[in-house]
Order: sequence, then C-alpha cells, then structure tokens
Amino acid sequence: MMSRFSLLAGSLLSLTAQAQAQNGSYIQYSTVTGYFLQDEPSTNATTFDYTSTNFGLINRTYPSDPCGYGSTNLTQWQRFTRQVYTLNLESPSNIDYKVLFMGRHGEGYHNAAQTFYGTPAWNCYWAEVDGNGTAIWADAHLDPAGIAQAQTANAFWAHELAVQMIPAPQTYYTSPLYRCLQTANITFSGLDLPASQPFLPLIKHGLREGISIHTCDRRSNRSVIHAAVPSWPFEPGFPEYDQLWNGVTAETSSAQAVRSKKVLDDIFGADPSTWISITSHSGEIGSILSVLGHQPFSLNTGAVIPVLVRAETVKEQPSPTTSSQPWTVSPHCTSPPLTSINNGACVCQGSAMPVTTTLPGSGPTYAARV
Repeated sequence: MMSRFSLLAGSLLSLTAQAQAQNGSYIQYSTVTGYFLQDEPSTNATTFDYTSTNFGLINRTYPSDPCGYGSTNLTQWQRFTRQVYTLNLESPSNIDYKVLFMGRHGEGYHNAAQTFYGTPAWNCYWAEVDGNGTAIWADAHLDPAGIAQAQTANAFWAHELAVQMIPAPQTYYTSPLYRCLQTANITFSGLDLPASQPFLPLIKHGLREGISIHTCDRRSNRSVIHAAVPSWPFEPGFPEYDQLWNGVTAETSSAQAVRSKKVLDDIFGADPSTWISITSHSGEIGSILSVLGHQPFSLNTGAVIPVLVRAETVKEQPSPTTSSQPWTVSPHCTSPPLTSINNGACVCQGSAMPVTTTLPGSGPTYAARV
C-alpha cells in the first residue's frame, strides 16, 4: 500500500520523466575532464585546497589559444573562458557546455556536534533531536568556523575576479537549508560583480541535502526563509512546509539521484547561462557529481569546485526507467544509546524504533512506506 508521502515524493520526482516523455527528448550529462585537478583520479579530495590551486584549474594549453598566447597577458582563467566559449560556438545546437561552481556550505553546528559525539552516536541518537541544550542543529546554522570558511571563499572570489579575471557566475542557485543561505550570502556579498549579473540566488528545493531522519535535514518554513533573505526568489511552487522530511523515512541514494537529475534538468533546460553557482551540501553535490559522470569527490566544509559539464539533448526516447525510487525506514535510539558501533548498528536502552511524532513546524504527518 502506497502512503500519502509516497505519492507526494513520487509525483515530485517524476516531473522530469513526464516532461521528457511529452517532448520526446532527454538530457545526457558528462564531465569534460582534463581541465581541473578535481577531475583527476590522482587528486586527494581530503587534502585538496581550492584556494591554493586556482579553483583546481590546470595550467595547460587549449586548442582555442591564439597563436603566441605565451606573449599575451591573458590569465589561465581568461584562456579557459575562451576555450569554453569556443566549445559552445563549435558544438551543434543540441550540445551545451556549462561550468558549475559547486560550493559546500561552511561548517554548521550539526557538523561540530557529529565531531563531538562521534559518527555512530550521532547517527544513532543525537542527529534525531533538535539540539543538546547548548547548541541547536535542526536546520543548522553556521558555527563560527563555518562563517570563517565562507569569508575565506568571499576573499578568494574577490582575488580571482580581480587578478585571474575569472568570469563571475551569471546565475546563482542555493539549497533552502539555512546553512547554505548563510554560506551563499557571505561568499558573494560585496564582490565586484557585473551590474547585469547581480547576486540574487534562486532557492531550489531540489538542491537540499539528502533527506535523512536527521533534524539538520529538515528545512524551515518558507516564511522563515523569506524573512531571512527577503529579496531572494523561490522557484515556482515552493511550499510553505517541508513536505518531504518526516522523521521516519530516509531518502535512498537512488531516490536522491532521481532528484539530482531533475534539478540539473531544470537548470540546463531553462537557464542559458554558461557560468553557474550552486551552493549545496556534501551529499547532494556528491549525488550531482554521480549524475554528471564525475569521479567521487567529497568536498570539505566551505570548499568550492568548478566542473565543466557537457549536456547533450537526445531526441530519441531513453530506455524505460523508474521515475521514483523507494525510501527506507531508519531505526534509531529514542534515548542516548548504550553503545554504538561503526558499522551503523545501534545498541539502545530499548528497541531501535523510528520516531513517529510530528515535530513543531515540520508540516503534515505522513506514514512510513510499507
């Protein structure tokens, strides 16, 4: 039997498939490698520092380089910009190249709490409550370290714009979760941006973190978000309440991949920009990278990586695929666990049971999938 929650999630995640069926086309994505260190298997994601590597842009020549480029004053980013322009100019109309600047939010209070309690205890109990009396991590805000990381990103963007002549993003997108709103705002506010390309990010539901039963993944109401960033637009149909987080079931990686494909299709299908900023989360960026065919690359908090994406609109219908994927019940401890172990299992004072009550402000209650 399918629950109301199942129907809602399934309908939201199948919109792209329905649209593709109607117009008889779909978009195939791939990462164009050879331009960034983060595309190389030899790059260690754990130690990668985007601020010391020019956003990871590799120093190399390009087919689009003018003759005698070495005697010119063009920076590596100016030459790369010319290369991307040439790729789009010489490609057929059904192929589009975009550069996605994907930034992970700075450290939040939930990240600090996970470090403090340890991942097993965090997953077994602490992540399912709003806080511990000292800190609140439901829809977590940035902690001081996270604010400093966003300020580092702001200073680096200022340097790259002034010195490397990096193209400023033409459009901006952000997750609706508060830590991303803060990160995007600190990162891009006050920069010398073109008047025709102001920092005015679109808040997109699909860019949120993978939806677990953790309270840090429950977003605030739309009215609360609007009060925090009143000039930022929401994507059409953005609901007042979080209709996906329910504290009982968790999004599987396959379900998240469907969501990530949809949000990419939304962006590539409607946005003519070549240079795009996305502020999101480690899990969601990882999911997007998988859809793009990029190697796994886990971003540290506050980190930013650009990826050159090739998107080909294919007219033929794809092979039949499932437009929605199942979610899973996540058992956990309803009081602090006696012990917890690294394989994800919990040893609780009682039985490991999912929370079934609605938390204040979380919107409608939905039964678990059965």
